[in-house]
Amino acid sequence: MKTPAILAPQQRPVALLIAAQALYVCASAIGLTLTGLVGLQLAPSAGLATLPFALVTVATALSTIPVSLAMARWGRKPLFLLGCACGALGGGLAAWAIVRSSFALFCLACLLQGLFQASAQYYRFAATEVAAATFRSRAIAWVIGGGVLAALLGPGLAAWARDALAPHTFAGSYLGVLGAALLSALVLAGARMDKPAAPAAGQARPTPWLSLLRRPAFIAAAGNSLVSYAVMMFVMTATPLAVLGCGLGVGEAAAVIQWHLLAMFAPGFFSGRLIARWGVRTVLLLGAALFALGSAVALSGLTLPHFGLALALNGLAWNLMFVGGSTLLAQSFADSPPQDRARAQAANEFITFAAVAAASLLAGASYSRWGWETIQWLVLPWLALAALVTLWSGARSRRPALA
Repeated sequence: MKTPAILAPQQRPVALLIAAQALYVCASAIGLTLTGLVGLQLAPSAGLATLPFALVTVATALSTIPVSLAMARWGRKPLFLLGCACGALGGGLAAWAIVRSSFALFCLACLLQGLFQASAQYYRFAATEVAAATFRSRAIAWVIGGGVLAALLGPGLAAWARDALAPHTFAGSYLGVLGAALLSALVLAGARMDKPAAPAAGQARPTPWLSLLRRPAFIAAAGNSLVSYAVMMFVMTATPLAVLGCGLGVGEAAAVIQWHLLAMFAPGFFSGRLIARWGVRTVLLLGAALFALGSAVALSGLTLPHFGLALALNGLAWNLMFVGGSTLLAQSFADSPPQDRARAQAANEFITFAAVAAASLLAGASYSRWGWETIQWLVLPWLALAALVTLWSGARSRRPALA
């Protein structure tokens, strides 16, 4: 019997990256479930409840470029391990902040979590570099799909451990973040990743940043990554607040986030095949349509099933658009020099997480001022813009063939 590609000897580094992704997502899932609630518990005003969550993405956005450039110089593995160390420190500091009832310390812990997230975002690109040539087209989707187990365990762990350090509610949950980050470091320590080759004498200088950013394929890839992540985060960050505002409990909020995470990561095991069969731009357009459908469900009711289905569609749409955008970026720069690939990936991550930071920061204030329904209406123009950029990029890519 033929060994599955994901378990073949040459694919073991990909398997380790999948495991690292699962542990990272488990840590992240605790934050997705609890950071807004802890922020509400510690913040001096309700409008600042989502500031800690926003700081996670602010730190991610600010560090994506230096992280990518450092990886191009020293290799991916040292930066991955450093990111895990930041995640472990952030989890421990968050637990201590809750014990001390310190909003400032909790914000600092979230900044450290952002550094963990910044390094983990490059797992999917590292997978394309260590995978066999025949598997690279699906490596991104498989690594992202590795978070499916975390989608099942993370929110449940957050709820289960909430009183482990009673009477300091949720402090115990953040010790789970510490443990997941340390386990991720152990997994990555065993992964073989090639160090970057020394620049050859007379090697051409990297392409200027502006020239990279003006490529239609980059605009489409970054645009879809930006919109998918920002829309997902904007809606998801406000969801626990909306669930509690409708009279439901923390357990129900955790369940909704769990359904959301499952829908985010489980499709990773087939979204790569959809891209191969239908084309990346078709999958990107399908993702935008599913986002809009999720908003329609959210507008139709405020019961637990409405929240669950809306957030599940939101997660599925994110997977299709984010995997699609990442695949388009990887394909477009596959034959580029390493410095250009690093710059393109860094720019993509910075643009994406700068938008995510703004979305998560605005989510709490938008919900407090305008409510859940307005949250849903606000995302629709961005989805339309992403669809238009996708169609424009596709038309530009076909133009030479028609000349």
